[in-house]
Amino acid sequence: MEKEKTSFFQSTFFIRTCSGIVLVLLALFFIISGGSILLGGLSIISLIGMSELYKVMKIDRKLLGFTGYLLCVLYYAHLYFAMDDNSQVVFLVILSLILLLAVYVFCFPAYRSEQVMTAFFGIFYVAVMLSYIYLCRMMDGGAYLVWLVFLCSWGCDTCAYLTGICIGKHKMAPVLSPKKSIEGAVGGVIGAVLLGILYGYVFQNQIPAENASFLCAVVCGIGSLISMIGDLAASAIKRNHEVKDYGTLIPGHGGILDRFDSVIFTAPVIYYTILFLMK
Repeated sequence: MEKEKTSFFQSTFFIRTCSGIVLVLLALFFIISGGSILLGGLSIISLIGMSELYKVMKIDRKLLGFTGYLLCVLYYAHLYFAMDDNSQVVFLVILSLILLLAVYVFCFPAYRSEQVMTAFFGIFYVAVMLSYIYLCRMMDGGAYLVWLVFLCSWGCDTCAYLTGICIGKHKMAPVLSPKKSIEGAVGGVIGAVLLGILYGYVFQNQIPAENASFLCAVVCGIGSLISMIGDLAASAIKRNHEVKDYGTLIPGHGGILDRFDSVIFTAPVIYYTILFLMK
């Protein structure tokens, strides 16, 4: 029995590791490429993530879901053709709500009101928030600053996990996520800040800031706190609907939302934090 458990653990760890390596390689390709390649990749990831969320609410293959996908495509098309013009964003928000409510009204009673709200929520929770990776990449010094999104979210997650294993005793969210500890959370934030300081020091000549290490430390500190909220928020949605994983696209990790839950929250916060600090 012990041999079977060991073998299962080793195979799961191997699959998870291989999937993680593939994810890193894909991230390197898309982010280094930047421009339309990154935007196209994010649009595909957003559509997959939305479909995972919509599947939980059973609207992924229905008219309401397809309307959400269409609005996601329109949003990314807007970014491609008019990235510097934000005057149409409010119009897109209003258009999204009108179209989704139109489907709700003319198909009544095919959908419940909470399904309509999920369709609307999915566009902004997944598509819009993920698009800030592209916006970070396109800003001044973005080729290096954009990596802070992943450094603070995935770095915090790794440091929190290791700290929790070593000294974790007090549960941070016992009902929502029993394995997460307060000690792990503190270790995750400290680890992310230290990684930020190191990253800023190594790339100080490429980052357009007077003190790159300070900038990266502050950004990673704030981003790591937000990343934990994003992780717990995604877990809360799964708990509410009794779902273990959002999908099976990434072996050993689950779906897009399972792997990018913290990144989704972190990307816009980091974008605006950098803008504020670099004024």
